[in-house]
Amino acid sequence: MLTRLVPHPLLTMLITVVWVLLNNDVSIAQAVIGLVLGLLVPKATSAYWPGRPRMRAPLVVIEYLLIVLCDIVVSNMQVAYLVLFRRGDQLRTRYITVPLVLTTPEAITVLAGTITMTPGTVTADVSADGRALLVHCLETDDPEATIARIKKRYEQRLKRIFA
Repeated sequence: MLTRLVPHPLLTMLITVVWVLLNNDVSIAQAVIGLVLGLLVPKATSAYWPGRPRMRAPLVVIEYLLIVLCDIVVSNMQVAYLVLFRRGDQLRTRYITVPLVLTTPEAITVLAGTITMTPGTVTADVSADGRALLVHCLETDDPEATIARIKKRYEQRLKRIFA
């Protein structure tokens, strides 16, 4: 019964919180509107979600978010340094291919989004079979180390979350 009313409880909470934050008004009225949207959007789109993604380790989600936030702050400073103190022809930009062990579309999407949110890197493509990501790096002199860093910091944790 509860699953029919709230098919995706985490999505409902996320939509509610994002609505309140986007409106920049923490009030009961905005929370109620966000909650209504949080209930209606997942209900209206539940037909397009044949199976729910399984999140096995909720504490790893918190760890993952903290690592991503830290990496975003550090990367912002690194990109600012590159933009301010390096000429464009001195940048060592490169495309790298990150092989994946993740298999669920949700985990791959979170990884691709994380890479794109981190300044200095952009996920450009996903292979047709979903086994690799093409990533553009603004600055890298060691592509193998960059791939290893992505796999260690992000992919391993996502594998534990979406196992």
